Amino acid sequence: MTVVSVINYSKMALFFRYSAGLLLLFTAIAKIVSACGSARILQTPDPVLSIPFQDLFWIVGSLELLVAFFCLWGKRLALPIGLVAWLATNFLAYRIALVTVDWHKPCSCLGNLTDALHISPQTADTAMKIILAYLLMGSYATLFWIWRQPKMAGSSAVGAASL
Repeated sequence: MTVVSVINYSKMALFFRYSAGLLLLFTAIAKIVSACGSARILQTPDPVLSIPFQDLFWIVGSLELLVAFFCLWGKRLALPIGLVAWLATNFLAYRIALVTVDWHKPCSCLGNLTDALHISPQTADTAMKIILAYLLMGSYATLFWIWRQPKMAGSSAVGAASL
């Protein structure tokens, strides 16, 4: 691998890191703002975890906020990307669990923010599936790229990979 291609991959990895951080920041804020509401649905138990949606929004929103913080302000590359991969894998597992319990309603991933933005729940659900695919593929591809970097001390590839 040439130094130029390592630098290009490094820029792509940084782009993914910051874009994932911004996406997670947006979805975290949406969940936390929704959790502060008083809509009756917030007291409804989640079909998978059996806790009220309000509590679920607080928990997941806080986790997304923490991962977003590492993506946007962390010093290293591998930790935030690993956290994104972990979180996205958990989101995928949750989506699979929704299917297994025969839940056919759109995911309420953005809470009542969809009402405020005049977005249908189905459109929001589709957007969240696209974001999930981006986070999954991007994080695992970036982790694979980091893993494939030469381990030689002093190599410019190592310096680029530790961004």
